[in-house]
Amino acid sequence: MIFAQWRARRASKALIDEILGEIVAAARRPALYEALGAPDRFDGRFELLALHAGLVLRRLTALGGLADSIAQDLVDSVFTHFDDALREMGLSDIAVSKRLKSMGSAFYGRNAAYAAALDLSSSSELAAALARNVYGAVDPKAAAKAAELAFYVRSLDAALKATPIEAFATGRFRFPHGSITAGGSHD
Repeated sequence: MIFAQWRARRASKALIDEILGEIVAAARRPALYEALGAPDRFDGRFELLALHAGLVLRRLTALGGLADSIAQDLVDSVFTHFDDALREMGLSDIAVSKRLKSMGSAFYGRNAAYAAALDLSSSSELAAALARNVYGAVDPKAAAKAAELAFYVRSLDAALKATPIEAFATGRFRFPHGSITAGGSHD
């Protein structure tokens, strides 16, 4: 009995690690930094990881049932990943705790804003939220890149809507490749 629970927990952890690996790989796609100009530094990588994780969590929440427990385990894993990254930067336990608290607030706030814009089908609202959060600016260059990033986010959201629970639950989930520009170029 104890060994069965242990095996099930290990299988669950491996599954969540695989999903997180897909999210991290998607958030680190070179085209996001090269073609779309996302800042390739800690804060920019956090923004894109939060964005991609948020899209997966949005899908899992929509699926409900078993997906709810997968979503919770995924959130725990994402924040463990953030904790590890901060510790690798050499921050103290107290500093890590403070940073994680602000990162948690940012993670949930940004994803609530993105979800609201996606639900409203508002490209301008989504682009404005992305400009503020990912680019940290509202200058014309950031606005243009944010509009392209909004197109990419919408294409990912649409692709994820077609992802069944079985893909997540059986380890077959692969993060979809979204279209980087409205012109249709792919990375």
